[in-house]
Amino acid sequence: MDHAHAVLHDVFGFEAFRPGQEEIVRAILAGEDVLAIMPTGGGKSLCYQLPALLRPGVTVVISPLIALMRDQTRALREQGVAAGALTSGNSEEETEEVFAALDAGALKLLYMAPERLSGAGQLLSRIGVSFLAVDEAHCVSQWGHDFRPDYLRIGELRRRLGVPVAGFTATADAETRAEIGTRLFSAPPRQFLRGFDRPNLGLRFVPKNGPRGQVMDFVAARPGQSGIVYCGTRKKTEVLAQAMNAEGIRAMAYHGGMEAEERRAAEIRFQQEDGLVVCATVAFGMGIDKPDIRYVVHADLPKSIEAYYQEIGRAGRDGAPAETMTLFGADDISFRRAQIDEGLAPMERKEADHKRLNSLLGIAESLTCRRARLLAYFGETGDEGAPPEPCGNCDICADPPESFDGTEAAQKLLSAAIRTGEYFGAGHLISILLGEETEKVRARGHDQLPTFGVGRDLSKGQWKTIVRQMLALDILRPDPSRHGALRLTENARPVLRGEAVVALRKDRMAAQERRRSGKARALIAEEDEPLLAALKSRRRALAEAASLPAYMVFNDATLIAMATERPANLDAMMSLPGIGAKKLEKYGQTFLDVITGAAEPAPHPARRKLAGRDSGPLFDRLAEAARALERGESGLDKPVSLGQPLLARIAAEAPHDRAALSRISGMDDQKLDRFADAFLAVLNEG
Repeated sequence: MDHAHAVLHDVFGFEAFRPGQEEIVRAILAGEDVLAIMPTGGGKSLCYQLPALLRPGVTVVISPLIALMRDQTRALREQGVAAGALTSGNSEEETEEVFAALDAGALKLLYMAPERLSGAGQLLSRIGVSFLAVDEAHCVSQWGHDFRPDYLRIGELRRRLGVPVAGFTATADAETRAEIGTRLFSAPPRQFLRGFDRPNLGLRFVPKNGPRGQVMDFVAARPGQSGIVYCGTRKKTEVLAQAMNAEGIRAMAYHGGMEAEERRAAEIRFQQEDGLVVCATVAFGMGIDKPDIRYVVHADLPKSIEAYYQEIGRAGRDGAPAETMTLFGADDISFRRAQIDEGLAPMERKEADHKRLNSLLGIAESLTCRRARLLAYFGETGDEGAPPEPCGNCDICADPPESFDGTEAAQKLLSAAIRTGEYFGAGHLISILLGEETEKVRARGHDQLPTFGVGRDLSKGQWKTIVRQMLALDILRPDPSRHGALRLTENARPVLRGEAVVALRKDRMAAQERRRSGKARALIAEEDEPLLAALKSRRRALAEAASLPAYMVFNDATLIAMATERPANLDAMMSLPGIGAKKLEKYGQTFLDVITGAAEPAPHPARRKLAGRDSGPLFDRLAEAARALERGESGLDKPVSLGQPLLARIAAEAPHDRAALSRISGMDDQKLDRFADAFLAVLNEG
């Protein structure tokens, strides 16, 4: 594995593997079939990208996500890895370029969409495929949450090629894992069920109390940070995005009702712009390979615990601190229950879906560490099977809530539901308990019930909280056949008989909770914030000039390490996470200039070698001239930067007039207008 560690450092810029990665890489390099269940943001892609560089031939990566394939291909090329993609999103020129590289034996990784497999057998047999990696492997399962029929062709392709296969997914229960094993592999694969814990993610659930204001406060407290706000409806995405823009927060809406080109433009914008917020339905997320999303907010309750886990996992994939907040209320719970009951799935599947929703609601209404409950659901326990330890990074651990014995209140509510024939919703039942003589109560004679007015010791707000928690505990459920009327479940019987205690939590005061949810988590010490801002500014300029997403230059975690460690030279910078040899050569000096404030940094040996031994001094003078004009003569123009290979070509060819300079590959009109005069002055110096 020494060679693997060298590639990990030199290409990907990491000193060590993340937990679980090394064992998977070892198994793939040994030619074993592998099924790896790893959390979103846990480093799945490296587990097949790194072995691809060490195995002979071509590694084919099958993924349903065109945007993700294109982004990973670009990111690999930035790291000096020969990668290409064949997708329906390719232009003719891009496809021809990939075929030419395959014919020349120049590609190590080929990304393919599953729909292209039906006609690709001959091509894949010809190019020397030695390994298949299947991303989002749960798509092969017809009981999975994202079944794709084209994935069923992968097993046939594996048999035809006779090569090992590695399947990767973030969430798959035992049933789905068994189906993946049957459909993808000829024999049971070696399984890796890796830790689901993402300790850098802060977890928070907040009962709805003016949800639009809660979301706005949260986002406004995090200026300049990229985030996703998931909404339950298309309309809400548009309304929230409009409200944020009106408050000076750069935001956009995204949902499945948009045209395909419009959605793709929105995805590109989110990837490339720092500090942009996207208000989206769950149509947004899969395929967004953006590691520096600093928060995910659910403005409405997710549909299941698996969906929640996958969606929050899109935050903080760079390993730096990130936050999550989920808003929920009784209406959300009723809606999700009705969604399940009104679906077309068989009864056993509906009950399984209710149990998954119950698990999520158990986390939402938890009186103990949220992360411990989340990990326990996915089968992660502490030593010798003990429950996971409290995490210290959720709102419960930070500020434990008050609880109370709600058994008596629950019995009153259940009694009111029974005495009205389980035919009414929460509002009517609360009116009965509070003794409100509404027209609806009087018309049905419900003011004569024994339960009329027995709940006057509590406020309407407190009763709403109790209803919400009883829905979450699955003691009550909305009945879709009775327009959402609340009916008792089997869990209600022991409560009515006094055989079960109902522990409920007190909701915090709205103003206190709004302040708490709005407070931002510090990413870095206060004294390092100005340097981090300067590094982000330089990253943005370089990314805009190259039409790249900012994280493809360096991600947030790397910039935070720069600002914290303040390396004094390029050797020290090389030891920071996320900086491989290619990126050090390409970007190292310009970021070191920001850190040290050096007016004329010493040239790195790699740049001397790139420019040529005799043209090194000329290369440095050209680089200095380029830096001075990066933002034009005024310093305020749109940034235009030149890569070191282009500077090296100019230094080597030493053109002495504009026409000769324009003939150098890469010198377009924009670069000529910005740099030609300054470069020619340097080149024509005596």
